[in-house]
Amino acid sequence: MKIYLKTEDEIELMRQANQLVGRTLGELAKHIKPGVTTLQLDKIADEFIRDHGAQPTFKGFPNPYGGPFPASICTSVNDVVVHGVPNAETVLKEGDIISVDCGTLLNGFNGDSAYTFCVGEVTDEVKKLLKTTKESLYLGIENAVAGKHLGDISSAVQEHCEAQKYGIVRELTGHGIGREMHEDPQVPNYGRRGNGVMLKAGMCIAIEPMITMGERSIWLDKDRWTIRTRDGKPAAHFEHTIVVRKGKAEILSSFEEIEQLEGNIY
Repeated sequence: MKIYLKTEDEIELMRQANQLVGRTLGELAKHIKPGVTTLQLDKIADEFIRDHGAQPTFKGFPNPYGGPFPASICTSVNDVVVHGVPNAETVLKEGDIISVDCGTLLNGFNGDSAYTFCVGEVTDEVKKLLKTTKESLYLGIENAVAGKHLGDISSAVQEHCEAQKYGIVRELTGHGIGREMHEDPQVPNYGRRGNGVMLKAGMCIAIEPMITMGERSIWLDKDRWTIRTRDGKPAAHFEHTIVVRKGKAEILSSFEEIEQLEGNIY
C-alpha cells in the first residue's frame, strides 16, 4: 500500500478540482426534475466541466469486467447503488431519487463527490434514508483526523446507519485520491474503531457511504457497470473528498450550491 501525503500546494489544486465538482453538481441540481433523461444530465455535466478547463475523469474509465465507462457522470436511480450509466431511456419521474457521482481532473489533480437528489416529492421513508446516509458521511468526516484510524471513519458510518436498520454495502468503498482518482487506502463503510491505517495530516480521501433501505446484497447489471440492490429497494450515496488534518478534517468538495437550491428537504 502506497499512501501519498499531499503538500499544501497540492491540496490547493485538489480543492480547485473538488470545488468544480461541487459547482457541477449544483448546476445539475437545477435540471433534476420529472421528464429529464439521465443522458441529458450527462451532456450538461460534460459541457460544464470542459467549459471550466477540466476533464471529466469518469469518461473512458477502465472496467475490469468490460468496456470503458461511456459517460462523464454516474446517474444511479432508485435501486441503483452506484455506477449507473446515463442513457436516453431512463426518464426521471416524480418520487424517484438519483445519485449523481462526478469526477474532474484539473491541473493534474482529481475531484470526486456524489449527492443523492430527490425528483419532486419523495416519500418520508426515502427522505429518512437520504438524511441518515448524509448524516453518516459527516460523522465519518468528524473521525478523519490525524492520529485516528481508518476504522474510526468506517465504524462511525456503520453504527449510524445500522441503528436505523439500513444495509451497508461492503463490496464498494471510499478511497484515497490525488493525481489518480483511486489511490490507497480503501475506506470501507463498516469496521471497528482503532483498526486499520493510522490517519496522518495531508492524507486525501474520498468518504462515500453507500447505504440500502433493505438488504445490503447487490448485483452487477448486464452492462457490467450498473450496481443494483438485490431486493430492488432504494439506495443512497453521498461522497465528499477531504484532507486529514490535526484536530478537524477539511472538506475539499462542496454541497453548498445544491443545498441553497434544495432548501431543507430532509
